[in-house]
Amino acid sequence: MTGDLVRLTTGIAAVWAGFVRDWDRTLRAGNYPTTTRYNYLLAVVQLARYLDDHRVDASAEAAAADPTAVRRAHLESFQAWMVQTRSPSTAMNKYKALQQFFRWLLQDEEVIERSPMERMRQPKTPQKLIPVLRDEETKSVLDVCKGNDFAGLRDEAIIRLLYNTGARLSEVAHLAVADVDLNRDVVHYHGKGAKDRQVRFGPRTGRALSRYLRARAQHRYAISEHLWLAVRGGNPLAANGIKLMLRRRGEAAGVPHLHAHRWRHTFAHEWKLAGGDTGDLMLLLGWTSDDMPRRYGASAAAERAQKIHARLKVGERV
Repeated sequence: MTGDLVRLTTGIAAVWAGFVRDWDRTLRAGNYPTTTRYNYLLAVVQLARYLDDHRVDASAEAAAADPTAVRRAHLESFQAWMVQTRSPSTAMNKYKALQQFFRWLLQDEEVIERSPMERMRQPKTPQKLIPVLRDEETKSVLDVCKGNDFAGLRDEAIIRLLYNTGARLSEVAHLAVADVDLNRDVVHYHGKGAKDRQVRFGPRTGRALSRYLRARAQHRYAISEHLWLAVRGGNPLAANGIKLMLRRRGEAAGVPHLHAHRWRHTFAHEWKLAGGDTGDLMLLLGWTSDDMPRRYGASAAAERAQKIHARLKVGERV
């Protein structure tokens, strides 16, 4: 990520760039995932650039030059700008990242006496209900992938793995060949916060993975440790590549706005619909917060309630 760090900090004030570099060192020492580190650093750099573009008074001038001069008013102005130009959810992500940055300045570096985010309110984010995918929609997408060509075999394996295990896009994207055990039918995911877990997969997913691995063995770059390979070239198919592939396959199948997280919500919905244990669901999906089972599959909560109501026959037994 060294190159990314240089590109990120190009053009911002030297003091800001120095703190960003030092914070990245601390995050690396704490074994933070690359994606988390990048998002944290990006939020700080975006704040620095915003302050540089909005030098409205002497206080803003000082903040643009040095993060230790940032005050709550500067952060609230930046947050309002994020809500207006991006979205409330994006503003929330920046809020959380900047909380960590100023906590680091306060507790680790001891260069500020109090965090400017103290008592600052986080942006309100409306709950966005993500629609679950119906079996016929997933089948349509899988039908688009049919065939013995490399891309089709790879894409079917990815889609089946997403649906069958409810994994995050990043977890599936970062799989290595060694993470797939076809003898025991389990996949080893490297989750958020360095929390690894093993999840079983079913026969159809196992078959799709096996067929892909046979085709992969003939690939020019089969020696790569990365599970998902691009059709051409030696670079692995990264998370963004999978995201674009899913969108393209979804449009071809008549399933608009297709993304990996919809299968994660679908997995949670079907698990709860079948009466599965919430604790087991948390283990399978790599959750530690009790709030997550309530959020996932929320768009189909009414459907689950109606089916349970019909099964229990409340008020119809006398």
